[in-house]
Amino acid sequence: MKITVHIVAILCLSLLVFSCNRVKDKTKEMINKGGETAGKTATEFFEGVTEGVDKTLQCEVSLSQTLKGKGLRTGKFSIESDSLDGRNNVFTVYLIFDKDFNGPITAFTFDKNGAENGRSTLQVEGKSGEAKFVDFYFDKRTYIEVKSKITLQ
Repeated sequence: MKITVHIVAILCLSLLVFSCNRVKDKTKEMINKGGETAGKTATEFFEGVTEGVDKTLQCEVSLSQTLKGKGLRTGKFSIESDSLDGRNNVFTVYLIFDKDFNGPITAFTFDKNGAENGRSTLQVEGKSGEAKFVDFYFDKRTYIEVKSKITLQ
């Protein structure tokens, strides 16, 4: 009878240990899946916020008819700060040359209310079929703000 009690006790302990390990493994699996889902959700949320901010805050860039007639087009652009304590005062634009071009281009910046707040002129040269980034540096007090308009002439 003592052997039977010991066998029953050992079987009960074995089942308990096995059950605990199984619960532990299932819990770990659920936590991992939950973490994965939370990570995907957070990533999607931040991508959505970033895209929304980009669409809302993006400036408008336009090219004069004269420059268009000379075979220029624009691609992507960015606005950054210079290294001399300026704040959002460097305008970088990807220019596409459909014709040979050699001449000055002036970038004008206007705030969201239409007031001019900066000018920068740059000598630009490009051959037909080329494309490159060019940088317009404005005075450090020029601040290209949210929803500004930038016109190239």
